[in-house]
Amino acid sequence: MEDYKYLFKIVLIGNAGVGKTCLVRRFAQGVFPNVQGATIGVDFMIKSLMVNDVKVKLQIWDTAGQERFRSITQSYYRSAHCLILVYDVFSQCSFDSLPQWCRDIDQYAGAAIAGNGRNVLKVLVGNKCDKDREVPLHIAEQFAHNNNFDLFMETSALEAENVEKLFREIAEILVSRNQESNGGTMSRSITSNSFNQSSKPSNCFNCFSN
Repeated sequence: MEDYKYLFKIVLIGNAGVGKTCLVRRFAQGVFPNVQGATIGVDFMIKSLMVNDVKVKLQIWDTAGQERFRSITQSYYRSAHCLILVYDVFSQCSFDSLPQWCRDIDQYAGAAIAGNGRNVLKVLVGNKCDKDREVPLHIAEQFAHNNNFDLFMETSALEAENVEKLFREIAEILVSRNQESNGGTMSRSITSNSFNQSSKPSNCFNCFSN
């Protein structure tokens, strides 16, 4: 018998080299990979944590950012509870590519949302904030607001800055939405819930309302 109350699927997307794998490894394993090749296709790790005395299991999918894998990774959007779009604050190019990623989200996650009433959690992450930035914070905040992201945060996988906070806040939002949509009842495995946009915690760091 499984020992968790919730299972959520989180998918990281974004250009190659922005640090998606490093974020996943830092959170799930507590390490920063010094030597890391490009992700081929998709990979995933599982991490459990307690949210308000409830055990939550996060299934975190790390996807390849290269264009040739785009059709493979897009198939994972539909079943995701949360999509984390990652860019590199040190790379203006990675930020400039965000509109195309947003169009992919609307096209491939949007079909699932329209089909069953779900509302996927959209998170924008500026990684490598330990470096000198090319992307100003206020520009990224405005982009997140204009594109209806539920949460924006800057992180450093290298320095472990805001990494735990990022995934914990995502888990808190998903648990809160699920409990509200189910009248406070708990499901053992969440694969198709109806999320409520208004149920974000009030202490969310750099959250944006639709």
